[in-house]
Amino acid sequence: MEFPKFDLKKFEKSEGVQRQKLSVQLDNICRNTGFLVLDGHGVPNEIIATQWKVVSNFFALPNAKKQEVAVPYAGYPYGWIGPNKEALAASKGEKTPPDLKESFNGGPLSIPVGIKDARAYEFCYKPTIWPQMDGFKEAWCEYYCEMEGLAKRVMSAFAEALDLQPNFFDGYIKNPISALRALNYPATTEMTEEGQQRAGAHTDYGSLTILLPQPGTSGLQINQNGNWLDVPVEENCFIINLGDLMELWTSGRWVSTLHRVVAKPHQAQRKSLAFFHQPDWDAEITPIRSRDGSTVLSGPYLMNKFISTNV
Repeated sequence: MEFPKFDLKKFEKSEGVQRQKLSVQLDNICRNTGFLVLDGHGVPNEIIATQWKVVSNFFALPNAKKQEVAVPYAGYPYGWIGPNKEALAASKGEKTPPDLKESFNGGPLSIPVGIKDARAYEFCYKPTIWPQMDGFKEAWCEYYCEMEGLAKRVMSAFAEALDLQPNFFDGYIKNPISALRALNYPATTEMTEEGQQRAGAHTDYGSLTILLPQPGTSGLQINQNGNWLDVPVEENCFIINLGDLMELWTSGRWVSTLHRVVAKPHQAQRKSLAFFHQPDWDAEITPIRSRDGSTVLSGPYLMNKFISTNV
């Protein structure tokens, strides 16, 4: 299949019949694959390049140095999560060996007041444990802000693709509890354990994910009708995929697609940046056009899913 691609800038500048045509195109992509290559994103190249630089420098540190910013306990969301600490397939109820990866994770850059559920502050708004590296925090926060802005633009396009007003989702993402994750998949040398992947088969949890794989690498696959298909890495493009909450929001009209990062013998090291966009902690996610679906609270749903993946 030709992998779907969508030009956000072209959509935002379009009007009338052309805009309607592009909305239908986006709707069809979200119905059929739930994944797309995003062009026309507008994120400055220098911000991307600086983020890659600081992330690469961090992962090049010895594990003993990275341990200084390790999460203090299983289930703590932000900081370094070392090898053999997660098994993403567990979020789908599948027991597998730990994923072959490590990650650095950062949370929201501001903390709202007045959330009644104390778990919000005990989980999503826990402090990020920052490495003491020149320029790391500044580059990370600048990239996070760009992803937050891009996610809002994509959500607006999604609203139009669903025949809704462009600002439909705005009330749900006033204080999103989104997380940015830098992932490092070390080189593989020999056969892995049975069922072990770089990232086990899973669906993402929230509204959408903005993924930036390391240029020139591969391994991300989506499941289509029982077959695993490679997701292309295109220069100057992001990959967008839908999460479980978007599938629920649309009563299954759009799909949160099963995907994985496959592990094979003798693979080179691979890095990626993943921004997991998540509505406000107390956002009530109810099917837009159906009264039959159940309401899910964004924050508790995310917390339970995340905790389930910790080994």
